Amino acid sequence: MLEIRDLNVFYNHQPVLQNFNLTLRQGETLSVIGESGAGKTTLGLSIMGLVKGKCTGQVLFNGANILDLPEKNRRSLRGNKLAMVFQNVEDALHPLYTAMDQVVESIMVHRKNNKAEAFSRARELFNSVGLKSDRTGAYPHQLSGGEKQRVLIAMALANDPAVVVLDEPTASLDALTKAEIINLLRDKLQDKIVLIVTHDISVAASLSDKMVVLYGGRVLEAGPTPDLLGLPRHPYTRGLLRAYPGMNSTKDLQGIPGRFLRGVEGCPFHTRCTQKINICTREIPLPTEAGSRLVACHRGGIIPQLELKEVGKSYGRLQAVQNVNLTLYEGETVALVGESGSGKTTLAKTIMGLFKDYAGEILLEGQKQSAGDKTFYENVQMIFQNPGESISHHMNVLQAVKEPLDIRNNEGEEEKLARVKRVLDEVELPSDDAFLYHYPHHLSGGEAQRVAIARALVLNPRVLVADEPTSALDASVQAKILKLLLNLQEKRGLAILLITHDIALAKKVSDKLAVMVQGRIVEAGPAGEVINNPRHDFTKRLLALASTGTNNRPSGLEYGKKPILKEGVV
Repeated sequence: MLEIRDLNVFYNHQPVLQNFNLTLRQGETLSVIGESGAGKTTLGLSIMGLVKGKCTGQVLFNGANILDLPEKNRRSLRGNKLAMVFQNVEDALHPLYTAMDQVVESIMVHRKNNKAEAFSRARELFNSVGLKSDRTGAYPHQLSGGEKQRVLIAMALANDPAVVVLDEPTASLDALTKAEIINLLRDKLQDKIVLIVTHDISVAASLSDKMVVLYGGRVLEAGPTPDLLGLPRHPYTRGLLRAYPGMNSTKDLQGIPGRFLRGVEGCPFHTRCTQKINICTREIPLPTEAGSRLVACHRGGIIPQLELKEVGKSYGRLQAVQNVNLTLYEGETVALVGESGSGKTTLAKTIMGLFKDYAGEILLEGQKQSAGDKTFYENVQMIFQNPGESISHHMNVLQAVKEPLDIRNNEGEEEKLARVKRVLDEVELPSDDAFLYHYPHHLSGGEAQRVAIARALVLNPRVLVADEPTSALDASVQAKILKLLLNLQEKRGLAILLITHDIALAKKVSDKLAVMVQGRIVEAGPAGEVINNPRHDFTKRLLALASTGTNNRPSGLEYGKKPILKEGVV
């Protein structure tokens, strides 16, 4: 068993790994992911007893603390009971020795075999890792990247270690070689304790049972690999997944705002977190249990911004919206897809309190909302399909964008003007006097929609309800507007409910996707899952028509009596 207790590592008095705890048993594989500087490699080196900095805490292998052992004892463990495949193969292999010589040496150092036995064992190893016999006598510079990696794996397995540390085991390999190495590792390491240090999400998904997310030397999330990859709970974990180009993901890549800063007070991630509150800047969050995992976040992980519970809206006997349940999380885009008349816009207007009577509950950060609540409208804003619905033709740009500030009336005129200019800069519009005094008829369609977005953003809302915000725009302007919304989401943590009839567009921008037919949500889930494995006939036809580029839309009337799948749940 490998157990790590309260491990801290310092380089020049600077903490690199802090209060790390871990228990791994035979046959378990753990992946540690995070950006450069997170402390991943330092963790691997600590297990091997190779850290040059100051260490406190315990790294226990079969009850003995590796950190307290004399160097002689550590050497007897390294390459024997503990083995590591280093990231930089050029540094790990000696340039003056052949592949065979280097594996033979690692065997003889620990097993004290004669040369004949060591060579026999080395040949077995090379055969088992798939290195051709005519390559075993080659020097490192004569080997390809994949061949070098196989030599390092053979060296690590030479003495049948109990613990294997893999530091970026597939870095710089092409896709086919990477797949071969992953299959090889999966086969050879089944009965061992394995720690994988990687920034490659696909490697973690392929090899590990458990996963730890490190940031600034601290654990932010930990748990079963499928759970973390399927539904990340910490904003940083979600950011890492969004930045990784996976074949099953459909949304365009997004980054994590800001940059890594070492030595900050409070939560190490708070300088980049879009949902931070005051306590995050003062106190370090401790990992706490959240279902199957640990999450270190003062807010319990990614927070639900907007919740709809059994929401419905009727016009007399006509039920326009029926039993809609939807949760929109901080920094998340949910695309609501359906044909005209399916109830999408009615749902949006119901959320915004434009109807007095509706069924169900609407909650903002867990608090039930009532019509006319000013706090609600400061935090939830709507972008209408037609800018003419939200921009009066009697107002110039300055007046239109500033009007929400005038209604709230918490600031002086100079502060309001400064805020208007800032938000115009954010939406990539001019903020000079000439533009500020333009009227809507002076603007292009794209400029008018950007003004409408600026008006919606000027109060710094947490949620945007965007009703077909690009349907009247040409393709190039549409792309710019959607890219703008995603950039604002990344920077501000905006939660966006995007209403659209275009499932191809929804695929590119949404984290989750919900399909509405006749006022009901008939299918919902992660966008990649719905796109790649649709379950409802209407969704399947939408996707089929989108892939052929035809304009013959399926009618929701055809599915009025079909069974509802995952009814009303997003």
